Amino acid sequence: MEKVGKIVTIILWVLLIVSAVLIVSMMVNISENDADPTMGSWINSNLVWSYVLLGIGAGIAILAGLFHMATDLNAAKKGLISLVFLVVVAVVSYLLASDTIPQFAGVQKFINDGTLTTQVAKLVDTGLYATYILLALAILSILFSSVNRLFK
Repeated sequence: MEKVGKIVTIILWVLLIVSAVLIVSMMVNISENDADPTMGSWINSNLVWSYVLLGIGAGIAILAGLFHMATDLNAAKKGLISLVFLVVVAVVSYLLASDTIPQFAGVQKFINDGTLTTQVAKLVDTGLYATYILLALAILSILFSSVNRLFK
């Protein structure tokens, strides 16, 4: 186990050094000229590196969660219950959502360029309903725990 810890430490230091070199290189090449291709390439390199780091972090988080679920059946059951709950909230939100395009000043511009369609309106409405449902459940759980604590 100690060997794994050393390998992880070395990998983290390598990632830190690469990140520092990219940031310093970008800072050195910053110029006032917006059309400077050197500055643009350093910004793109830093963006790609941040996407790589995000992907690595997300992958490790997912793998760690799957490993934990595989080794602890109680955690797996709780995780699946949570996943089913989120799917139920998403389905209920989607069923409640309307595909009617809202009317507001300037809406025609978004309809004409294709960024606002009935499907987009339905997905936005779904997201809003999911937010409202989860907010209501969070408030109810806070109230329930407070009232429950009073009676204990």
